[in-house]
Amino acid sequence: MSDPRSDFRFARNVILKALLLFLGVNAGFAFLDPLPQLGRLSAYNVLLPGRLRLPYGENPERAYNLSLFQLDAMFASHEIAAGPKPPGEYRVVLIGDSSAWGFRLKADETLTAQINAAGYTTRDGRRVRAYNLGYPIMSLAKDLLILDWAVRYQPDLIVWMVTLESFPYDKQLFPPLLQHNPTPIQSLITTYQLHLNPNDPSFIHPSLWDRTLVGQRRALADLLRLQLYGVMWAATGIDQDIPEKFTPRMEDLPADQAFHNLQPPTLAEQDLVFDVLNAGVQRAGDLPVWIVNEPMFVSQGQNSDIRYNFFYPRWAYDQYRALLAAQSQKNGWRYLDLWDAIPSTEFTDSAVHLTPSGTAQLAARVGAAMLEAVDAGH
Repeated sequence: MSDPRSDFRFARNVILKALLLFLGVNAGFAFLDPLPQLGRLSAYNVLLPGRLRLPYGENPERAYNLSLFQLDAMFASHEIAAGPKPPGEYRVVLIGDSSAWGFRLKADETLTAQINAAGYTTRDGRRVRAYNLGYPIMSLAKDLLILDWAVRYQPDLIVWMVTLESFPYDKQLFPPLLQHNPTPIQSLITTYQLHLNPNDPSFIHPSLWDRTLVGQRRALADLLRLQLYGVMWAATGIDQDIPEKFTPRMEDLPADQAFHNLQPPTLAEQDLVFDVLNAGVQRAGDLPVWIVNEPMFVSQGQNSDIRYNFFYPRWAYDQYRALLAAQSQKNGWRYLDLWDAIPSTEFTDSAVHLTPSGTAQLAARVGAAMLEAVDAGH
């Protein structure tokens, strides 16, 4: 017959040891912060092909993709992380917003995919290979963060797709990718003395509990899900849910002259984050950076004499183009303005999202200009 007191002590000791083990594992996880290392452990580029664009998705079960904020994991899943740059490759990295990423485009229809399909070679015989590091949400600070990571992968050229909506100050620290990665963007703000707040309240600083194994369970689950969805991505090539029906870009526009908090008649240099653009060029160092003012939809509908499209009143956009051209000349930036290069019929659900045909036209313009500049030594 067992002793009740002995049984109680045994149960108590088991519970206490389990509790101490639980606390120790969680404290150790918080102290060691292994998420970056775990993010680099990827089945992509080893057991699975690397993704053609950075992970982003809001319907994982249909897109075989998801949004996460772990930069190491995001880049480890991308084809650019497959290994050292192959001999004979002229490596082009393309950064920008959802239009560069390829919203409503299949992975083989994006701007980089169509540049690659053209089979460009440089005068010295290197094969041009473009990598899609665009990422949705308009913000030059978000692009700067991605550029900062991209230079680790030995690019020969960076193509930076920009548009006015990425320039206002209130857009810069809005992307969740920045808010969940305060340390690298704070470092960039400080290093390049950007006119952004390094202590912005939107930055998410995890508490000690948030850094524990329990606190990081969502981030760990996302790392695992990214690997699992890679199996279906490899089998189908699907990395975005693209519904057949969508709301077309707005043709008839409001009679509104405002752009963010700004009113006509003047858009000033200090209203836009040209310092962030300059920081990207500086961060690239000796690497050439091509700044491309991306095409946009130009309405012919109601109030199109006031606004080009939903995003832009004419007065603001026209002055932005003049300012960007002047800044490019002043700073010696390589600049290509393609704002009206694509017919309005080739835009889908947004003033900057192109059809596959429109993207092919843009790829021809960007590819030809890029190759001409490369061969000229610019």
